[in-house]
Amino acid sequence: VQLQASGGGLVQAGESLRLSCSGSTLTLEGWGIGWFRQAPGKEREWVSYRGSRDGTRDYADSVMGRFTISEDVDENTVYLQMNSLKPEDTAVYYCAATARGPYNSNYKRMVDFQYWGQGTLVTVSS
Repeated sequence: VQLQASGGGLVQAGESLRLSCSGSTLTLEGWGIGWFRQAPGKEREWVSYRGSRDGTRDYADSVMGRFTISEDVDENTVYLQMNSLKPEDTAVYYCAATARGPYNSNYKRMVDFQYWGQGTLVTVSS
């Protein structure tokens, strides 16, 4: 398993969670890291992206201003800080890694990523 996502749980609307994506055999600093989510009965959708060594940080409109992607290079971990959570944020969250280098502009589709974590469930109650 190259990636492991963790940190999900059950929270109330308005609360926060921080998800972690840890690399086991991958050194995440050299990979573009994306977060996706899949709600029950829906397709997996892109949430956020951290570019490889290029400063890129991008977010889906639905989470802009509430979610923040960051990393701890020493811990080989990429985080997704989720604030002001809403019931519609309820989903299984996945992290994924792409080997495409800096200034990659293809990161919003599942096919853009080569490695996936196993997913962590986030449930937001109203």
